[in-house]
Amino acid sequence: MIVTFTANPSLDRTVALPGPLERGEVQRAVSVSQESGGKGVNVSRALVASGMETIAVLPGAESDPVLAGLLRDGVPFAALPIDEPLRTNVALTEPGGVTTKINEPGPVLSAEQQEALIALLLERARGASWVVLAGSLPPGFPADFYATVTARLRST
Repeated sequence: MIVTFTANPSLDRTVALPGPLERGEVQRAVSVSQESGGKGVNVSRALVASGMETIAVLPGAESDPVLAGLLRDGVPFAALPIDEPLRTNVALTEPGGVTTKINEPGPVLSAEQQEALIALLLERARGASWVVLAGSLPPGFPADFYATVTARLRST
């Protein structure tokens, strides 16, 4: 079992443009797609596609589109319920392959929610062969968050 941890998951929307991005102009999309994202979520998705056992640990309201996408894609997850919606990231792709990304910061989690998220990870990591801590941190998380979590994982 490989446990992935994504503190700042996202709904990743990709908008394909018919030509180069023209700043300040109205442009029509050729196509739009979306999927649940975040570095750890992406690792779990790849593991599922490879037939490996995984679970993604992340924050998110039961009704959040990110969690709905994980259900749709068959990616097992354990989510800490939060009230705020998760972030949406937008990628604008031009025909030549140039991509412009706009990433939202993500929800603010209280110190209590941060601790509950760590507790959920520690619970799910028991007996795991690997734990992957990946991706950006939401606003308000301490800079040493991953170091702290790593130390706590090693002590259990």
